[in-house]
Amino acid sequence: MNWDDYRYFLAVARTGKLSLAGQQLSVDHATVGRRVKALEESLKIHLFDRSPQGYSLTDAGQSLVTIAEAMETGAIAAQTEFGGEADSVSGVVRVGAPEGMATSILAECAAELCEQHPRLELQVIAMPRTFSLSKREADLAIAVSAPSSGRLKYRKISDYTLHLYGTKEYLGNQPEIKTVTDLKKIRGIGYVPDLIYDKELDYIPLLGHDIKPYLTSTSVHVQLEATLANAGVCILHDFIARQYPQLQRVLPEEISFTRTFWYIVHEDYAKLQRIKVVSDKIIEHIRKRLKQV
Repeated sequence: MNWDDYRYFLAVARTGKLSLAGQQLSVDHATVGRRVKALEESLKIHLFDRSPQGYSLTDAGQSLVTIAEAMETGAIAAQTEFGGEADSVSGVVRVGAPEGMATSILAECAAELCEQHPRLELQVIAMPRTFSLSKREADLAIAVSAPSSGRLKYRKISDYTLHLYGTKEYLGNQPEIKTVTDLKKIRGIGYVPDLIYDKELDYIPLLGHDIKPYLTSTSVHVQLEATLANAGVCILHDFIARQYPQLQRVLPEEISFTRTFWYIVHEDYAKLQRIKVVSDKIIEHIRKRLKQV
């Protein structure tokens, strides 16, 4: 029995494509295909149905996933117990995080981690989406909602606040805004409504059913840049907005949101030394930065 063959099998099962599995394992897709075929031949079963859309598990393949994941858990436990990680933090750690958090706070934290641990390979995935830790899309994640299922450990990192902002120049050239209803007189900037990946980010409906943004993007930094370019007003994180003195809060008493950052890790990875070191540093850094706002 070759554990490596099962690693390749799990990567394909989780991604559905040889190319994506290869990227996860740092090998080419042809190698992944050979290893999967070798496993099928050794077990004398058909694990995947192939199609132009990718690889889908057969019933036998689905059954094998449970066994292979148990093997993976054992391998991770052995690495934790006997891998010698206590003396040196090394290897790959992939962190999934919301874009605003990643660029404004995690980037500087990542620089400190890499300086402290030269053999650590840190990958920060900053995308407007949720991350599946069960599919190993990330080793740990920062999210705006706590998970509701899965073999995951999670804890609250910190609350953060958001307000409505516009530049002083833009607001000075618009009708005075005294109430939320007055927002209908100016252009709003926000997320593309049907592409909001987490309900915690859907702020605009909370302002009123008849208020809608007319300039939208899936990227909080596109929204920020549009606001700085005098395109309208936008709900922004206070820890981002504080970096730009030209921004001014609009109706700060009426429009104020509090959300939470959560730390999430798969329970199989929670005890790995490199994961613990990176996690502790990130959590400490986020809490420190948000206290300054």
